[in-house]
Amino acid sequence: MAVEIKPISSRKELKIFIYLPEKIHRGHKNWVPPIYMDEWKYFDPKKNKAFSYCDTIRLLAWREGRPVGRIMGIINYRYNEFRGEKAARFGYLEAWEDREVVASLLGSIENWAREKGMTKVVGPYGFTDQDPEGFLIEGFENRATIATYYNYEWMPRMLEELGYTKDIDYYVYKVDVPREIPEFYQRIYQRVLKKGGFQVVEFRKRKEIKPWIKPVLHLMNECYSQTEIYGYSPLDEDEMEALAKKYLPILDPRFVKIVVKEGEVVAFIVGIPDMTEGIQKARGRLFPFGFIHILRAAKKTKQLDLLLGAIKEPYRGKGLDVLMGVKMLESAQEAGFEVIDSHHEMETNVRVRAEMERMGGQVYKKFRVYQKKL
Repeated sequence: MAVEIKPISSRKELKIFIYLPEKIHRGHKNWVPPIYMDEWKYFDPKKNKAFSYCDTIRLLAWREGRPVGRIMGIINYRYNEFRGEKAARFGYLEAWEDREVVASLLGSIENWAREKGMTKVVGPYGFTDQDPEGFLIEGFENRATIATYYNYEWMPRMLEELGYTKDIDYYVYKVDVPREIPEFYQRIYQRVLKKGGFQVVEFRKRKEIKPWIKPVLHLMNECYSQTEIYGYSPLDEDEMEALAKKYLPILDPRFVKIVVKEGEVVAFIVGIPDMTEGIQKARGRLFPFGFIHILRAAKKTKQLDLLLGAIKEPYRGKGLDVLMGVKMLESAQEAGFEVIDSHHEMETNVRVRAEMERMGGQVYKKFRVYQKKL
């Protein structure tokens, strides 16, 4: 029978939309489910402010009365105005390996985008660059991290068959945690600390981080807006609050490093222990006992996942990356970690990529965001 594409019109259908991926990826050992408590908030226009400045459409694909795929279309008008574009986004595309289903879902988003006056579609992408972005195209043998997609290998090939081409690639590096900090890093660290007037702020308790959250997020807004961070548009105060509430409960204070000069936050980096094995065991459900699996996984993991980082423009190239990097490596050593996942690095960010390679990092995953002209 033909595929039928329908917008979500009820809470029951939203539930189908949210939980469909775990059926599609059943038995897919490296796929990691989302935290479903967060998913309900994310896809709820009453709880996610991004709906207020974006046009959205959430679609389910049906065949013979059974859901066989899903997709979300997003037009972030704030981003389009900020970057001078007319781009729609597709995200959260999930389906079994069925060309007709995938083509119908993407075609529906393309038609919707044309009707809204858009000139291209990019994806996979969410509301902001804080959401998962890009399909995995290399490194399928590695488990997903908490903030990335994990798709089947056929998905990128099918997109390309349907006329989608590369918009940007992201590289993810795996860096071994050294037993000793390399001497050249130690020299730079000491020189920057003595001559720069910088102070590295570290934490032992989560409550100590709270007063620093807003300054850090304001710096992120400033830095990411100034640079060509793909897909980024500035967050408002409410969105910063929401981002803080989402990530504060899972932050490990040992892996938050902030650099201060004359009382001003000028740089930061944030990492978390890889807890994806626990999320898999919990099946994305925190209660009644899922959170125990997640906490256990965070304690026994040997991998540290980097999430966010930024350096204020006047202080770039002054060694602050080394200042934070040395402290992060020391904390990783103390915790018994063996490897660090760099998270997404844009292919155009040659400085950071060169630094990763200088540290002996190897590319072990690669993600691609696609685009199609309308």
